[in-house]
Amino acid sequence: MSLYRSLRLLPAALFAFAVAASANAADCQKRGDLDTRYCDDNGDLVADIPQDRSQLLDPDLLVFSYTPVEDPSVYENVFTEFMQYLSEKTGKRVKWYGAESYAAQVEAMRSGRLHVAGISTGPTPFGVNLAGYVPFAIMDGPKGYGYKLQLITHKDSDIKEVKHMKGRKIAHVTPSSNSGNQAPRALFKELGVTPDEDYKVTYSGKHDNSIMGVANKDYDAAPIASTVLDRMVEKGIVKREDLRIIWESDPFPTTSYGMVHNLDPNLQSKIREAFLGFDWSGTGLEKEFGRSNAWDKFSPINYKDHWAVIRTIQQHNGIVYNQESLKALKVKKKKKKKKSS
Repeated sequence: MSLYRSLRLLPAALFAFAVAASANAADCQKRGDLDTRYCDDNGDLVADIPQDRSQLLDPDLLVFSYTPVEDPSVYENVFTEFMQYLSEKTGKRVKWYGAESYAAQVEAMRSGRLHVAGISTGPTPFGVNLAGYVPFAIMDGPKGYGYKLQLITHKDSDIKEVKHMKGRKIAHVTPSSNSGNQAPRALFKELGVTPDEDYKVTYSGKHDNSIMGVANKDYDAAPIASTVLDRMVEKGIVKREDLRIIWESDPFPTTSYGMVHNLDPNLQSKIREAFLGFDWSGTGLEKEFGRSNAWDKFSPINYKDHWAVIRTIQQHNGIVYNQESLKALKVKKKKKKKKSS
């Protein structure tokens, strides 16, 4: 059986575990936005480690996933050396899970099928509140770890300002994406245009799709993450001179890295050590993220402080972290139209 198929099967034992955890968390007095199966007695806004050792996970196989991208197999190769190092540090086998959507990542972790992950900026609060995800690291370097929301259009477009998007075909990424949807909805109104009122939002599914869509003139403009554009330019997938940046925001935190809250504490310590002690030199991570973003290490972060601005944006947009909202993260990838050169 393939890893993908096996990941979709939730064993009865895990189901029983989830029921037990939910019952135990029912007595919790401090929870905040967390799902009822989790508790936050220490007030750090992430799920506490269960006190009952019978609720802890210590799997022989750790499943690792990176935020959904255009071609997951490419990023499996990027993380190969890191996953080997993670295996060495933990003494566990480590397997890759190429999630097809943000929702798939959250659902996999919530059900116990995903243990360690890199989750994109906007979906991170969904992982925290619905799946017991605990972010603790971020890619970092001499220039810092942030990225910007950039509003791009084609160089030939007559869109010169944000307000010029009225009545145009604009691509957002997914409902949960920070720079691709949540931040634009919170910030564009002050710049003279309101998404879904002044223009109809079309969800592309991924930042890559939005950028390619603008480059191919399928979309008139799109809010995207600056780091994704930088990587695509670096790889020669798009030409920067074919695009024009109309507007950009102050920096946001980028993809968070973390693990599910109920792993054995000893295993959690080893996973943290693997991230924070990994040497990027000569690895796929250095080749992928070092040149375009100048990142060369994982640095420690905490959800309460580093994701405060993201939570504020999502609160402004009326986001509620529940199963109904999670369904909205499932955006099907559209087939690309072929363009004549």
